[in-house]
Amino acid sequence: MQMHPTAAGRARTTGVAVTAFTALAALAGLTGCGSDSTDHATEALGSKPAVQSPPPPRKPQVRVLPGMPPVLNPKDVYAADRPNKLSPVVKDFPSRVYVPNTNSNTVSVIDPKTYRVVKTIPVGTQPQHVVPSWDMKTLWVNNDKGNSLTPIDPKTGKAGKAVPVHDPYNLYFTPNGKYAIVMASLDRELVFRDAHTMKRVKTEPVSCYGVNHADFSLDGRYFIASCEFSGEVLKVDTEKMKVVAQEKIPFTGSMPQDVKISPDGKRFYIADMMAGGVWVLDGDKFSKPTLLRTGKGTHGLYVSRDSRRMYISNRGEGTISIFDFTKNRLTEKWPLPGGGSPDMGGVSADGKVLWLSGRYDSEVYAIDTRTGTQLARIPVGSGPHGLAVYPQPGRYSLGHTGIFR
Repeated sequence: MQMHPTAAGRARTTGVAVTAFTALAALAGLTGCGSDSTDHATEALGSKPAVQSPPPPRKPQVRVLPGMPPVLNPKDVYAADRPNKLSPVVKDFPSRVYVPNTNSNTVSVIDPKTYRVVKTIPVGTQPQHVVPSWDMKTLWVNNDKGNSLTPIDPKTGKAGKAVPVHDPYNLYFTPNGKYAIVMASLDRELVFRDAHTMKRVKTEPVSCYGVNHADFSLDGRYFIASCEFSGEVLKVDTEKMKVVAQEKIPFTGSMPQDVKISPDGKRFYIADMMAGGVWVLDGDKFSKPTLLRTGKGTHGLYVSRDSRRMYISNRGEGTISIFDFTKNRLTEKWPLPGGGSPDMGGVSADGKVLWLSGRYDSEVYAIDTRTGTQLARIPVGSGPHGLAVYPQPGRYSLGHTGIFR
């Protein structure tokens, strides 16, 4: 049967279209697969392709110490410490200030709402610091001469049975929560212990004298420690539990104390009582530090809840210096009315009050962080030292009087 000319034309046209489509599909198969290939073929046939959304930008990743929680913000070490951003672990704990009285062998417990001592807890000989555990469930009192750690339950305020630990002048925790690090100052040792049982795991002897304060790098892979009596600083590999570098501070009679890392993780600040200021150190390069003079007897360093400022206690002159991270300079100095000996402490959960012990005056100071006004001066036991404000914001504790990440 002979096909009608018009029908024959349609058949030839359809055949060409099918052949063209088949060829395009084959070409697409050589250059891609899935929906991408279909889009190219459709475009070739004259249809508008589907709009492809660009992939969301990837957040920069920090290669952290194995087992350590991820870094929330590579540009701000203290991103988890915002006002009242309490972990579910601590949100029901009563707000208290725990003050170790070194000469009285007690811990005074202050209610920050009333500025009154509500409890006095007997502990071991010469308590130096009150230290939140890595999991934030326990407060450890460092009984230095008593060679023990007294646990306090921050939920009930009750002290437990002391754990034997030799020369615990200060206490830190590795960022992965695996080990406690005892700063055995007079023993000249860094003692790595199980973070829960306090069983000794490794002892790292140090050649410096008076190792006592520290802070960790952004990635948690090393920490910088100060040696008070020999005027030196150490760089310690966290995972290897080993001193990898050591440097003498360039100041005769140097007595380095507290250590804090900058929000961007690029510098460490080291308070120096005898130099009357803060040493600024590049932790990665571990190069020669430079001195920022703040005041007589520089001792404690505390970062504001917005990561913009650092409060620096000058124990020898009764003042607090303010360092602005955003301006990279000192901006203010607050004198305590009538003087005093501001030492160690911490910032309230809401960021509004700076709490400091008065080391030589048997008192504690509450200071308004916006104006520098003294809000209260509270009598406590003799020789108040490393007080802990608790609870504080953060996901976990690195130790001392409260270094949270």
